[in-house]
Amino acid sequence: MIDWIIILQAGIATGTILLFAAIGEILAERSGVMNLGVEGMMLIGAMTAYSTAVKTGHPWQGVLYAMLAAGVLALLHAVVTINFQADQVVSGLAINFVGIGLSMVLGEGLSKAGAVSLLPVWTVPLLSKIPILGPIMFTHHSPMVYLGYLLTPAVWFYINRTRPGLHLRAVGEYPSAADALGINVYGLRYLYVFIGGLLAGLAGATISLAVSPGWFSELTTGGQGWIAVGLVIFAQWNPWRAAAGGYMFGALRRLILDLQGPQTLLWFKNPFFYAPKLGFFLQMAPYVLVIIILIIGSREAMKKRMGAPAALGNPYVRGERGL
Repeated sequence: MIDWIIILQAGIATGTILLFAAIGEILAERSGVMNLGVEGMMLIGAMTAYSTAVKTGHPWQGVLYAMLAAGVLALLHAVVTINFQADQVVSGLAINFVGIGLSMVLGEGLSKAGAVSLLPVWTVPLLSKIPILGPIMFTHHSPMVYLGYLLTPAVWFYINRTRPGLHLRAVGEYPSAADALGINVYGLRYLYVFIGGLLAGLAGATISLAVSPGWFSELTTGGQGWIAVGLVIFAQWNPWRAAAGGYMFGALRRLILDLQGPQTLLWFKNPFFYAPKLGFFLQMAPYVLVIIILIIGSREAMKKRMGAPAALGNPYVRGERGL
């Protein structure tokens, strides 16, 4: 029997990882810089958080160091793409490889580190008693989940209702016009790429210290960085949609696991139980969905229709004609 409360609760927990990474990428792309190195930055964050918690016994310190480590990696991408006007896709892929390689080398042996202090689990009084929503949203969750609840409306409000958010949108849409008005295009792009790295590191720390405690290999993130990149397009660069999509993907991944457990589904023999190899096709579902989203979003006409920043992927050179 499938327990939908548990599936949705797990979807909230694992979806928070995607939420952090996707919102970070939204901020970077809103400024006009695409960073495909999210997976590598998340791995660096996961490794740094776990190794710090092992050495110090302070998981919150691990979270801080994870964010800084991923932020430094993001700054490398910013230097290459903003200062040297390199291709953002190529640079992002390179950052991804650097992050994976560094995390593998520096994280060697961490899987045998033994017991480590993890982030606490909180249940919110009163709110946890709300029928249906209480057990799903406010019961036995990491503080990272509750931070995600606050981050989504805060970022939406910042982008759409504040002057700095207006500057962010201007830099991503019409950088030459923003520059003419005295807005520091290069400085803001550096800032938001760095913030995107911080949030990717936070996503990695959430994996290794809360949702799936431990550090094992490059499979620690399980491709969630790529899902987050696809989720940005799915969300149309909107934090609220990113949150909904992240939780949906999280619930889908948990549902895939639970579908393989019962012997019957809808009063019929469960093919995934009696033929476990079919489970591999189920596990492909989230990634196939991301590929479809990326294919649709890559078309120029669709890209404009979906609301992508006009200057996304285009390096800005002061004095040149164009955006």
